[in-house]
Amino acid sequence: QVQLVESGGGLVKEGSSLRLSCAVSGRTFDTYNMAWFRQAPGMERDFVAAISRSGMTKEYAGSVKGRFTISRDNRLNTVYLQMNKLKPEDTAVYYCAEDLDLILSTTHVDYDYWGRGTQVTVSS
Repeated sequence: QVQLVESGGGLVKEGSSLRLSCAVSGRTFDTYNMAWFRQAPGMERDFVAAISRSGMTKEYAGSVKGRFTISRDNRLNTVYLQMNKLKPEDTAVYYCAEDLDLILSTTHVDYDYWGRGTQVTVSS
């Protein structure tokens, strides 16, 4: 059974950094593209970043480009999201997701498995 477990969220001040982790079990990790999405209260789930199986291709939402970095360690079955220069508008529940398709997608409906999320709150 596939399991994705996020960790690393918390309450931080504007300008701070956090690193989120997502540990995956139950499947061969390096056969999946991975992504991070986020959802603020009352809002839709938004794309944040995605990374291909090999880690060679990455995509970012415009709002986080230059501040966030997605990476993966296929030996540890873990994907990371390094978040720097956090802003109050980054406040949301952050979810990791995995997708078997060959094309790296930025659309949440393309992702097959999801974690339960980790809360990130950025105060001004």
